[in-house]
Amino acid sequence: MGSTNQDLIQKADLALADLATAGKLNPEQTDRFIRTLIDQPTLLNQVRTVAMGAPQMKINKIGFGSRILQPAVSATALSSGSRAKPDLGQVQLDTKEVIAEINIPYDVIEDNIEKGNVNVPLQTGAGGLHQTIVDLIAERAALDLEELGIQGDTASGDAYLALQDGYLKRATANVVNVGGVFDKAAVKLALKTMPTRYLRNRAALQHFVSVDNETEIRDQYGSRQTALGDQQVQGLLPVYVYGSRITPVALMLGANGLFTDPMNLIFGIQRNIMIEYTKDIRARVFVIVLTARVAFQIEEVNAVAKYTGITGSR
Repeated sequence: MGSTNQDLIQKADLALADLATAGKLNPEQTDRFIRTLIDQPTLLNQVRTVAMGAPQMKINKIGFGSRILQPAVSATALSSGSRAKPDLGQVQLDTKEVIAEINIPYDVIEDNIEKGNVNVPLQTGAGGLHQTIVDLIAERAALDLEELGIQGDTASGDAYLALQDGYLKRATANVVNVGGVFDKAAVKLALKTMPTRYLRNRAALQHFVSVDNETEIRDQYGSRQTALGDQQVQGLLPVYVYGSRITPVALMLGANGLFTDPMNLIFGIQRNIMIEYTKDIRARVFVIVLTARVAFQIEEVNAVAKYTGITGSR
């Protein structure tokens, strides 16, 4: 987030009446909208992005999950039952298509406070209201993709979220039932629930929780009568608990959270976010269409601890 000098226009179909409700702007008023701030993607900026050339992709995994060394006997080969073999597996990505369409009447572009020329193609980046809306579409789409990545659930009553399962739904191996506020005791429980082999590099792991829950644990440390307590209240330093960072995520559900290496979370893209433009000269509107084909997956489910039952958070 950050302050800007243009206003957020998020409606699918924008009519001139939307701009005229407050009356005509006079020359003494600003010639730019003031943008309304929106949440910004946090998690998708850190996860592993995989480019896909087809609707499906399989990522192969290999490793040794158990002991491979055996006592050696001189001049004797190991029996077939004592030989080691790697654990093989696959992670499959299946993309789903998402779309947004925005219609802008010619007169809106001609008459609004951010002037535009209907004869200038939108893709030239000539500025004006149309360019403002294009920029805002991209921002909003990124946020919506993060929402799908976190909260996606094929059993959801929301048609968009039901497109595919997101990270919370897929994290099924190490479930941590907090049953209270998010504090260091909850973090300790997650660490003890996570298999030890995935804790080798705690600095790479993060606790992705809601903004409220990050504030809650920051407040707990801020109550200390120490320099660390002062920093948590007065500064913006990240909060670390038992060696791993607490990261606030705007669209994380208040009752939930994820503890993992962000590179363990996969964001597959078959078609990059594409914004296309056309004119409907009979209806006298610009048509802006955004599409993408995306998939979400977890590479190693056992390397994720999922928080549930967090209370006292929105």
